Amino acid sequence: MVDLKGAFAPLFAGMALLLAGSPEADANKIENPIAVFAGLDKITATITTFEVPVNKTKQFGTLQVTPRICYTRPITEAPKTTSFVEVNEVLLTGNLKRIFTGWMFAASPGLNAVEHPVYDVWLTNCKTPSAETSEGNVPNSPSTPSASSNN
Repeated sequence: MVDLKGAFAPLFAGMALLLAGSPEADANKIENPIAVFAGLDKITATITTFEVPVNKTKQFGTLQVTPRICYTRPITEAPKTTSFVEVNEVLLTGNLKRIFTGWMFAASPGLNAVEHPVYDVWLTNCKTPSAETSEGNVPNSPSTPSASSNN
């Protein structure tokens, strides 16, 4: 009698890794502190790009956009930019109505984009602030070496 369990052991092990998620794939996620969105105002036909720090809220029209996490992959891998986002609408009464909670994928903006009668919002990128524009380091300030070297 053939031992099927032993013959298929490598296949089962591979399937278990695939189903559980590879630790190497999880390790390659890069957490970014800023999510970049595009917003469409359907009344004026204007597209606006705006950045929102993770766990902060930015108002776009009557919508409040709050990214909770923003992941990218290293440039050596296929692009995969994702963000978990909450979007509230500010009603005429001043109350908030949650209109979207979920993952947005930059590669597939139509998959989970916020659709509203007046506004559309979708994820375009995640990023890390550059050293020049980070808090506490204002370009061309007296304490910045590049500003003192221009004298």
